[in-house]
Amino acid sequence: MLGRTERKRLIEQCEPTDWAMSEVVCERHARTRHVYFPTAGFVSLAIEAADRPGLEVGMVGSEGMLGAELLLGQTTAPWRAVVQDEGTAWRMKASVFQAALIESPLLRRLVSRYLSFRMEQLSLGAACERFHEIGPRLARWLLMSQDRANGNTFHVTHAFLACILGVRRVGVTVAASEMQRLGLIEYRRGKLTVLDRDALHTRACSCYDSNRRDYARTVG
Repeated sequence: MLGRTERKRLIEQCEPTDWAMSEVVCERHARTRHVYFPTAGFVSLAIEAADRPGLEVGMVGSEGMLGAELLLGQTTAPWRAVVQDEGTAWRMKASVFQAALIESPLLRRLVSRYLSFRMEQLSLGAACERFHEIGPRLARWLLMSQDRANGNTFHVTHAFLACILGVRRVGVTVAASEMQRLGLIEYRRGKLTVLDRDALHTRACSCYDSNRRDYARTVG
């Protein structure tokens, strides 16, 4: 973790920004002009393939950042980042962030460790999509979203869930309806509330706990 003085110096080079629901923070292959350090809310990272809707490959909340790939010399965004739960973030110009990486060996190590976690998250997500059923995957996604949301309630639609999970909408509807019947969640007019986190955890696939362990091991 950055020391208080270095962290203060980094924040002084940022500006606060608000994120609106469904706002596109960056487009895939667009030049990275800013990096973001979320303080509330979270974004979904999606990849589009041909004419198919985007598939979520990760999410970023206050535990991470957008634009870490600049450390590798990659100056374009590798995915589309869409705000899934409105919030706030610190925004820094890409050029300023690159200069800070040169000046601070500790910052480089922290960003490198975060990138290592991101690679593991991508690999785990690919395996999860291939081998796990819709219900456990949905439970995992809801837990990950709650971890990064401002509370137990966040906005989401069945159509969006179908896109990010790469499944048909009817499959998501069936899985979500069963969770609602069991009292795990409540869904009304695009707002989903987690009612029983412990029970939802028992229904989630093992990837949720694996993801948390990976983060603790690589980022701390």
